[in-house]
Amino acid sequence: MKEQEQEQEQGVKIGVGIVPVVVMLSLVCTCVASTGNNLHPLILIPGNGGNQLEAKLSSDYKPSSFICDSWYPLIKKKKGWFRLWFDSSVILAPFTQCFTERMMLHYHPQLDDYFNTPGVLTRVPHFGSTNSLLYLNPRLKHITGYMAPLVDSLQELGYADGETLFGAPYDFRYGLAAEGHPSQVGSKFLKDLKNLIEEASTSNGGKPVILLSHSLGGLFVLQLLNRNTPSWRHKFIKHFIALSAPWGGAIDEMYTFASGNTLGVPLVDPLLVRPEQRSSESNLWLLPNPKVFSPQKPIVITPNRTYSAHEMVDFLEDIGFPEGVYPYETRIVPLIANIEAPKLPMTCIIGTGVRTLETLFYGNGDFDERPEISYGDGDGTVNMASLLALQSLWKEEENQYLKVIKMDGVSHTSILKDEVALNQIVDEIGKINSHAELGLTKVLSE
Repeated sequence: MKEQEQEQEQGVKIGVGIVPVVVMLSLVCTCVASTGNNLHPLILIPGNGGNQLEAKLSSDYKPSSFICDSWYPLIKKKKGWFRLWFDSSVILAPFTQCFTERMMLHYHPQLDDYFNTPGVLTRVPHFGSTNSLLYLNPRLKHITGYMAPLVDSLQELGYADGETLFGAPYDFRYGLAAEGHPSQVGSKFLKDLKNLIEEASTSNGGKPVILLSHSLGGLFVLQLLNRNTPSWRHKFIKHFIALSAPWGGAIDEMYTFASGNTLGVPLVDPLLVRPEQRSSESNLWLLPNPKVFSPQKPIVITPNRTYSAHEMVDFLEDIGFPEGVYPYETRIVPLIANIEAPKLPMTCIIGTGVRTLETLFYGNGDFDERPEISYGDGDGTVNMASLLALQSLWKEEENQYLKVIKMDGVSHTSILKDEVALNQIVDEIGKINSHAELGLTKVLSE
């Protein structure tokens, strides 16, 4: 498939138990042998931060310092393009500030959309290929590996990049908005992904496509499916496999918004990256969904106030981010209010039994300081209530096949490299390829 590049330019201004948790009342399948020639095309959709981003600077860019103007980045590609994500120099404090201002998004109230920092142009390399999903930085393969082990496992199954295996990287800083609100970058990604699905199917004899997402990618896929007609879905989609999907958001995001999150990168000051993280449209999308998390569930506790997922507006104001309130209320709340079933076969593979942030205690009410944390069950990033949200939200749905596989001790990211987890993923794909037809009437939770 011909490689494409997405470019965004500034306008006015980014251990193992297998437990299926649904049963099927009616299942009709005709089985055929699964061989390399029989494989359904497969598209990988990464999670937040799961692919490379590149940038270049125009004359409209106004750096905050001489260092940002002349010394960062140290290495640039031809025509001025350079690696924006992931660049290891971000661990150096002066460069952290440069990174933050270039990754920053800005919400424009009059245009009701998000834009890059003025003068910062961004693009997503290698759309259609798995190249930018393997490593976040090819020069640092050992520490920035992402989907490389998964791709290796799929290749052993017979998949070939650009023939039966494809990648759909995107600018993960941007999200989507509810109907009636523009979301130029996110909507373009959905359009590009739809085209990729159709091209992958056509180039493989009309076989419908298997979609395999990780984390945030699952939310994009579900939106894509529900924004297209049932006839399109049934023609082009064979099965949707979601790994570690945060269907109801994650409590970890409230920690990110309140105090900044280094995401495990050493030496980085979380307060330096906090403004950029708060500006991310997709991070706003990933805040805990009040339809999934109970109002009686305290998440952030201070001497003067307790916040649940139902007090998100007050939370955003009190942490010093009032500019996030309007886009949250108008663009995000309606988007997450109704998580529709696509009426297509789905498998969710999740990690469990990993200590996951559940409650934050700010003893003196200062969000600039590190809180005390209590933990609960989840995959280390996403809480169980969110990982299993579809099971409860869709329990009355008919014609929706949903299978959930729990893997004890597998974390949010190790699901892409853990040997047992990879074997499980490949096994599921093998089963899907062996089923020529899948007819469903209803599923019930056990």
